[in-house]
This record gives sequence, structure tokens and C-alpha cells, in this order.
Amino acid sequence: MPRPREFEPETVLDQAMHKFWERGYRATSIEDLVKATGVKPGSLYSAFPGGKRDLFLKSLARYSKLVVPQKLGELEAPGAGLAELRGYFDALVRDLLSPEGRQGCLLVNTAIENAAEDDEAAAVVRGHLARLESCMAAALDNARLRGEIRASLDPAGSAKLLVATCQGLMVVGKADPDEAVLRAITDNAFAALA
Repeated sequence: MPRPREFEPETVLDQAMHKFWERGYRATSIEDLVKATGVKPGSLYSAFPGGKRDLFLKSLARYSKLVVPQKLGELEAPGAGLAELRGYFDALVRDLLSPEGRQGCLLVNTAIENAAEDDEAAAVVRGHLARLESCMAAALDNARLRGEIRASLDPAGSAKLLVATCQGLMVVGKADPDEAVLRAITDNAFAALA
């Protein structure tokens, strides 16, 4: 008769998610995951039969469920407009100026490290980008209807540009977390909406 699990899979996922977020997929070894979770390798493989990759993909899903909504904040609200959109970017810049924030976004890091080679990881990243684009397009549409931005602006096209801008901000912020540079990128992106 198999022994009952002595750990909570969700707790293990949280710990693994943070380790992958901190180090990336390739740099995180099974030994790192064992140390981070406190779960022996055999038990880890039993709970996650696909091994490190399975744990990684489940960590991405957990990140999307728990961390992304915190980061999106009011931008996901149905009535979000220009203030919430700018608030998202301002929070992103503030985050990138902190040591923890320089870790970046697990999904952006995954796009850079894994998406070209791993279709499942790429699908998770695409889902995140679509969610972000949808939030931004809705906020821009609301802002256009309220007269906060020019009436001729295409919310869908501008949302695509803003998604690319925020992803670029995260990459620039990892390499050069200079507040003036990050704010200039943001200010120029928003100037194009006026």
C-alpha cells in the first residue's frame, strides 16, 4: 500500500515556481527543486510524473493563476481606462527598480528562454500575452469612449504595441534598471495615445 503524501502539492508548486522564477528553467536542477521544496526526488517524481518539465509547466500555470492577477490589478476590471492602464505601467517600473522586480516576469523569462523550443511553454506565454492584450484593448476602448485619448485611436492595434512595450520594459529593466530610461519608454508609449 503506498504511503500517503507528506506534503501539499500546491505548497511544492509555489516553492518550485519561485525557484524557476529566480533561476530560470535550465539553471534550476532537480537538486535545487529538492532543496527549495524539501521533498525527496522520488516523492517529487511521484507527485509530478513528468519530472522537472511537468513541475515547470504546472508552475507556469500557478504563476498565471496567482501572480498575474496581482500584477494586472485594476487593469482587469471591466471599467478600467487610461488611469488603470498607466497605473499598470507605473507599477511595472516601480517593480523593476527593486531587486525582486529585476527577476522579471516568469512568463516573459519563459518566452525568452523556452518558448522557441517548447510548444507547451509557448502556449502558456501566448495565453498570457492574449490576456494582457485583451485587458489593454478594453481599457483603451473605455478611455476612447470617455474622451481620455484621441477618438481615432485603434484600441486593438494600440494594445498590441503596449503589450510589446511592457514586455520590452521588463527586458530592459533586467539589464539596465535605470528609472529615467524606464520612465522615458513609458512616457513615450503613452504620448502616442494622446
